Amino acid sequence: MNGAIGPIRIGISSCLLGDKVRYDGGHKHDRFLTDTLGRLVEWVPVCPEVEVGMGTPREPIQLVRRHGDIRLVGIRTETDHTDVMQGYARRRVEQLADSGLSGFILKQDSPSCGLDRVRVHRDRGPATRTGRGLFASTLTQRFPNLPIEEEGRLHNPRLREHWIERVCAYHRLQSLWTTRWRIDDLARFHAAHRFALLAHAPPSYQRLRRLIARATALSQAVLRERYERGFMAAFTVSATRSRHVTVLRLLLGRVSDGLDEPAYRELLDRIHGYRRGLAPLIVPVSLIAHYVRIFDIDDLKGQEYLDPHPVELVLRHHV
Repeated sequence: MNGAIGPIRIGISSCLLGDKVRYDGGHKHDRFLTDTLGRLVEWVPVCPEVEVGMGTPREPIQLVRRHGDIRLVGIRTETDHTDVMQGYARRRVEQLADSGLSGFILKQDSPSCGLDRVRVHRDRGPATRTGRGLFASTLTQRFPNLPIEEEGRLHNPRLREHWIERVCAYHRLQSLWTTRWRIDDLARFHAAHRFALLAHAPPSYQRLRRLIARATALSQAVLRERYERGFMAAFTVSATRSRHVTVLRLLLGRVSDGLDEPAYRELLDRIHGYRRGLAPLIVPVSLIAHYVRIFDIDDLKGQEYLDPHPVELVLRHHV
């Protein structure tokens, strides 16, 4: 990853690392997270239920709607943990603000950590999947730009790749903020993400470019907040095959002057193969990156689109 400074630190529900912190004394160990992703990141484990003092094993808890409010209560005793959990969550996320996180992975369906579609029980009628865990709710409010995902969705290769790309983009941006950056530094950072932004949300590239152009009229704090919000919102949009093809054709135009006819046809065929779903994205991207190095094209050597995340994760390999 170009421009990244320091390790990528990821917050995570402790049970996913194999820690026996579940209500029944068990865990939900995820081997991909520990054995593959864990070799490339530093984990910051969190278990709200244990850290709030519930102990292990413990009475299971659930979200319950009462008088229009969502409460966190014990299933058997109906002990109400809502206020204690919310107070803990506010304190804990402030501690996490100093941890340099670039992402967070939460336990799916958890009444404390579940991000979406958590069961909400009612006194009458069936439960609805409309809730969000209390800790997860506080976390997302405090860090609206942080790439946060549930472990269940990361089993999907495309969703996993999208989340990891967001994490790496966020990490690079936070690395910039830790320096004594100036407007010129932000402009160079933005230029390095041109093709990545075009693959995700084309209007965002120009919109953020205009923001930088009028940056002298803004305080640095306002510029930082607006750029980060817009930058991460762009990466939240999934890149599509058609937008990737558009980007690949733009890059083809940049390297074509150095190619003879057979090499040009080969690269064009690789792009067409990806467009038709016959080859993974990594094939044309790797070939373009090769020519960028061979022809020493300075402004393309720093393009994050050509090197967005650790090669060890074997991303962009699905058709």
